[in-house]
Amino acid sequence: MKFSLKNSIKWSIFISGVTFGLACLFSIISNAMMDKAGLVSGIIIVLVIVCIGIFFDILGLASASAQELPYHAMASERVPGAKQAIKIVRNADRFSNICNDVIGDICGVVSGGATAIVVMILLTSTGNESSVVQTTVSVLFAAIVSAMTVGGKALGKSFAIHYATDIVLLVGKVFYVLEKKLGIELFTLRKNKSNGKRGKKRVS
Repeated sequence: MKFSLKNSIKWSIFISGVTFGLACLFSIISNAMMDKAGLVSGIIIVLVIVCIGIFFDILGLASASAQELPYHAMASERVPGAKQAIKIVRNADRFSNICNDVIGDICGVVSGGATAIVVMILLTSTGNESSVVQTTVSVLFAAIVSAMTVGGKALGKSFAIHYATDIVLLVGKVFYVLEKKLGIELFTLRKNKSNGKRGKKRVS
């Protein structure tokens, strides 16, 4: 598959628009939830957002790490999701872009905003107006969320690399259901890469 600057620019413009829309949507939803949340529920919401970011980071890395050849064997045995897994591997650049950059980065931004709201809830409940305390609490919470995000992604990367084939197949099964039951095809079957990494067999 040859590099196409025109297609890359089109994809970049498209994904930028998608990111803008999703960022607005996620921010509105998270802010609406945080407005009605207490301290405990607010912390839970932040943790959920962080976990979503880690989850999609795993999916994106798995798609970039998976080899195509095993799925051809599965496809020949008519394993549900195998052909869709091949599509994911051949579109790994775009799939990982969506998972790692779009959803992952949005979760990072939204979790930061949600963390700030949690800090405000905590400080309001304690009634402490000291600037030193406020700064300390804000820095501490931000550091904890950052550490959890980075640590979770580090663990997730090891998991994604070692179980890339199984992870991509599971996603392929989800895509299989979307295609067969709802008629939604998220990725087309692009021509194989010339470097042979993904295998040279064609889907039957």
